[in-house]
Amino acid sequence: MEIILKENERIDDLELNNLKIIQNKEWFCFGIDSVLLSDFAKEIKHGSKIIDLGTGTGILPILLSTKTIDTKIVGVEIQENVAEMANRSIGLNELNDKIEIICENIKNLKDKYEEGSFDAIVTNPPYKKLGTGGTNENKEKLISRHEITADLDDFISISKYLLKDKGEIYLVHRPERLVDILSILRKYKLEPKKLRFIAPNKEKEPNLILIKAVKNAKPFLKIEKQLNIYDEAGNYTEEVLKIYNKI
Repeated sequence: MEIILKENERIDDLELNNLKIIQNKEWFCFGIDSVLLSDFAKEIKHGSKIIDLGTGTGILPILLSTKTIDTKIVGVEIQENVAEMANRSIGLNELNDKIEIICENIKNLKDKYEEGSFDAIVTNPPYKKLGTGGTNENKEKLISRHEITADLDDFISISKYLLKDKGEIYLVHRPERLVDILSILRKYKLEPKKLRFIAPNKEKEPNLILIKAVKNAKPFLKIEKQLNIYDEAGNYTEEVLKIYNKI
């Protein structure tokens, strides 16, 4: 499929099944957090209906298309120009029969879907509360990084609505928001079941967390072994290399 790139756009090879993605270098490009989240969520059951809240470039649906079997994936993105770019990436990879990109605010999804429409949710929501951190960024980066159009409560409350009973949500966030995340998950009867800390290396504190929660599940939280991104020599650890080799 021929794709015409717009200003500041590039096509990146994901080095997996000949998959590629269109990204705009002036906007928010995907990082290792999305890669780790897609690996964390690879246990999603065959035949599931999945929704990605705040899909951005569409990287999570594209990666999950190779990690899940017979699934249908919806990516929701509020920014029209970003959603349009993600949709072109879906066409570039000939994944239109498996992935749908819609342009919508997640807070409006009750108007589009019935309660309990999805088996699983993945989300890489904005990490920063509004008014925290640097804000001298363009609109696309601001919306991707800061809770401008929806906050953590919005992401989790709509997840409760969208998920079937015993449906699963997989999310990546920052450790400093962990108390907020766990308390809001329980507020909406999404029981945290698995948590993994991610650190730059074994000498540094974690700077990412991966969390799985299940709707209306009984309490039991498993904390997995910490994942370190780099070894002592500054190279990817063996586990990270295996994850990248699988993407």
